[in-house]
Amino acid sequence: MSGYLDARPRVGYFYTGKSNDHILSDKVKTITVGHYKSRPVVVTESSSVYEAVTTMFLEDVGTLFVVDKLSTLSGVVSRKDLLRASLGQQSLESIPVGVIMTRMPNVTVCEDQDSIIEVAKKLINKQIDGLPIVKKVSHGSGYEVTGRITKTNMTSLLVDLANNETI
Repeated sequence: MSGYLDARPRVGYFYTGKSNDHILSDKVKTITVGHYKSRPVVVTESSSVYEAVTTMFLEDVGTLFVVDKLSTLSGVVSRKDLLRASLGQQSLESIPVGVIMTRMPNVTVCEDQDSIIEVAKKLINKQIDGLPIVKKVSHGSGYEVTGRITKTNMTSLLVDLANNETI
């Protein structure tokens, strides 16, 4: 339904009183992160900074998620982190990503069922490009990375809303 009319048993159809703005707002509030997530791009803690730069370039992403030997999220590496590491005199092949990454628990995360609006607020407030979408691991106290949500995903949602193509 378009949102202008609603139906109830023994009453029939009736006007909801909602404007276009209210209908759009209600529609956006029902969208979860899982609807617009992307495939995560992951490196291990022992990967070199050179490997991370190469992966970031080949995958065309701005953030890499770092996992430990158990594939549990241990940190995040951004373009700025990699640029900062490359400014020194040390060889990029000799520096492990684990040294320059932002470590857990300082990483902001979200889950599939989180509201896209709440996650957008996190991206804005933290001034970051993307968040890992995670789920609790059964074998410990960490998180498994299941996806990513980025500013590009948010832009895709905006375009879909403008074209009335949202899920």
